[in-house]
Amino acid sequence: MKKLFTLVLSLIALAGLTVTAHAREQIRIVGSSTVYPFSSYVAEEFGATSKFQTPIIESTGSGGGHKLFSAGTDLNTPDITNSSRRMKDSEFNKNMEVGNKLISEVTIGFDGIAIAFNKKNPAMSVSKKDLFLAVAAEVPVDGKLVANPYKTWRDVNASLPNKKIVIYGPPTSSGTRDAFEEMVMGETSDKMAEYGKKAYTKIRQDGAYIPAGENDNLIVQKLAKDPEAMGIFGYSFLEENTDKLQGATVDGYAPTPANISSGKYPISRSLYFYVKQEHIGKVPGITEYVDLFLSEKMIGDKGLLKRIGLIPLPKAQRDSQRAKWAKRVPLKLDDLK
Repeated sequence: MKKLFTLVLSLIALAGLTVTAHAREQIRIVGSSTVYPFSSYVAEEFGATSKFQTPIIESTGSGGGHKLFSAGTDLNTPDITNSSRRMKDSEFNKNMEVGNKLISEVTIGFDGIAIAFNKKNPAMSVSKKDLFLAVAAEVPVDGKLVANPYKTWRDVNASLPNKKIVIYGPPTSSGTRDAFEEMVMGETSDKMAEYGKKAYTKIRQDGAYIPAGENDNLIVQKLAKDPEAMGIFGYSFLEENTDKLQGATVDGYAPTPANISSGKYPISRSLYFYVKQEHIGKVPGITEYVDLFLSEKMIGDKGLLKRIGLIPLPKAQRDSQRAKWAKRVPLKLDDLK
């Protein structure tokens, strides 16, 4: 039997044919912990209502997801990566280098970065500058930059509570961390002469800011147990835990769907996922999964994902996303500018 099998392989080789591994039967998705609940909801619905298997989803953080996605085009790499920030130029270029030249960018809705804390505490209102001074590694004191000396929120701003600064936040692999650094730290520091009016995004490492991993539910659990602590995560996790947590007002605006979608809440952002077009037709169900995700049933004004915290795009933008996906318009570097 062994000799017969060897003979068959030899004949195949002589005929100029190749033996390929069987394609995967399940879609593989990686990326953002913020997008994870929405993606998981769609995946479960997809598995329950279609002929395809339920996709496998890993919460790796946006940065980790992009790294896995851009590792190549073979079927050992993910088909889709979720992201709570837009793809970076460097990540796009890496995809091009490995031959992953046809990528669909899909925007699914809006999200706000919540500054949350235990509901047992009084309401709290902070500015982006307060947040910056609480977490920056170096801060201005008497016109000079020094290692952050602030131990309490009152040290930062005399109008804030005399409460120790303890913030559980996302790690460096997280898109939420990237967005916080850009929208809070960068936009604050580039207006300050002490930083040369340049973006400063280095976060202190003396224990006041505690990277809490990619599972935002762990931050929720820590805040529920520790009334003194604060946490940084996507709005959907606050929406799901209003019995235990509340969100701080930032620059005068509360983290509400209306304020986030209008941009009034100052730490608002869009949510994305990216599709490897090279895998369409090789892994069953990719097209159908994205079609379901983009349906009004999921991301519409009364869509199922709104119930778990997604803030819908305006209808014209939803229609535009569907049209772009239907035409398989590939992402270009200029799109990211």
